[in-house]
Amino acid sequence: MNIYGASGHAKVIIDIAKSCELQIDAIFDDDLQLTEVSGYQVVHTLSNELLRRGTVLAIGDNRIRKLVAEKFEGKFQNGIFHSSAVLSPTVIIGAGTVVMSNASINAEVIIGDHCIINTGATVEHECQLGDFVHISPNAALAGDVIVGEGSHIGIGAVVIPGVKIGKWVTIGAGAVVLEDIPDFAVVVGNPGKIIKYNHLENE
Repeated sequence: MNIYGASGHAKVIIDIAKSCELQIDAIFDDDLQLTEVSGYQVVHTLSNELLRRGTVLAIGDNRIRKLVAEKFEGKFQNGIFHSSAVLSPTVIIGAGTVVMSNASINAEVIIGDHCIINTGATVEHECQLGDFVHISPNAALAGDVIVGEGSHIGIGAVVIPGVKIGKWVTIGAGAVVLEDIPDFAVVVGNPGKIIKYNHLENE
């Protein structure tokens, strides 16, 4: 597999790959000043042969990850998960999604493409996550939560059962979400309150 991006997020994906004995063929980055990450050489072009192999986008920003995914001409890697993560056999995970160490994903969860389920996060039964979602470390989604495309659930945030979170929402660290959240909202606090709305061009 290839890793697109040579920042700190790439280091975590390298650890995931090592934990499940996936071979890393190349690490690619557009920044010519980046030459090495975690002992691996960084390349700045991908051959046609490498483009035919699966690639994971090591880009933490949801919006940038989407833009890169839309332009990338190669094949995306199937979802990968750290060997310490616990996944129900009924989970469905999209292409390019990464599940980090000690995360727990339970029965009949559906996760879209290019998502990040970060360290120690919990995604309970029957949740549905759209493409490009990021669930931060130690965040917890209770059962039957829906999270729209591109939304970011902050570190340690909690979402109660049955809540629907719109697309491109930001839930702040430690927030407790008790009710549905509309698209583009920024939510903080306990209980979670909308403080403003994200402005995203072309949405």
